[in-house]
Amino acid sequence: MQIIRDLPTLRTASAAARSGGRRLALVPTMGALHQGHLALVAAARQAAETVAVSIFVNPLQFAPTEDLSRYPRDEDGDLAKLRAAGCDLAWMPDVPTMYPPGSATRIEIAGPAEGFEGTARPDHFRGVATVCTKLFSQTQADVAVFGEKDWQQLQVVTRVAADLDLPIRILGHPTVREADGLACSSRNIRLAPDQRGLAPLLPRLMQTALDAIRAGAAPQPVLARATQQLLEAGFVPDYLALVQPETLAPWQSGPGRLLAAARLGEVRLLDNMAL
Repeated sequence: MQIIRDLPTLRTASAAARSGGRRLALVPTMGALHQGHLALVAAARQAAETVAVSIFVNPLQFAPTEDLSRYPRDEDGDLAKLRAAGCDLAWMPDVPTMYPPGSATRIEIAGPAEGFEGTARPDHFRGVATVCTKLFSQTQADVAVFGEKDWQQLQVVTRVAADLDLPIRILGHPTVREADGLACSSRNIRLAPDQRGLAPLLPRLMQTALDAIRAGAAPQPVLARATQQLLEAGFVPDYLALVQPETLAPWQSGPGRLLAAARLGEVRLLDNMAL
């Protein structure tokens, strides 16, 4: 596995990987890799001959009130996992490489970026759209693979690639879960033991709500009851909403997506499930 930290080396490696009509797949990450990330690497391997994984904790995704310094980092552990997973290129830029002095361009996005995480974290998707567009340009990847756990992010990146005519295919991969149903996340390691035991209640209540809606119950009272149960258990819910999968407009009929965000102590849990 080639570890790359500067753009000239990356461009040379990317050109070599894509020579002769071969494809390059990118898995963008912020590190602290877990089984969900490794599943994305495996999916990327199915989509292209060469797999690149980027590790960059993107400061543009963090608001001033959020503690960027506390985001989990484990470079040695991440690289060991990527080697074992068969990754070919590890792109590990620092902040000055990604955002050189004088950098002034940011990507604004509406549509699927509005509401939910866009409301809770107003600058978040500007940072996501900007860094992903830069990563796509830097690597010249043919395919990029994202987890469905961050459903709104997946829709945002898909929209950006389509609107800017970027020559890249965006692939979503189903959420990878722990044995007790909790969605894999780098932030799970920050849960205290009692919180970790309680956290799977979120996906259980989501599944119960979806079962009731599938059986014909009206969504609003079902989701209100689930929200109250989360509150009583000690969660602080931000939202629990059933939406249209691509636009995130309120669900009316047909396929839907149940989005959830709730705080447990200092950790904010995200999840979603398909209707």
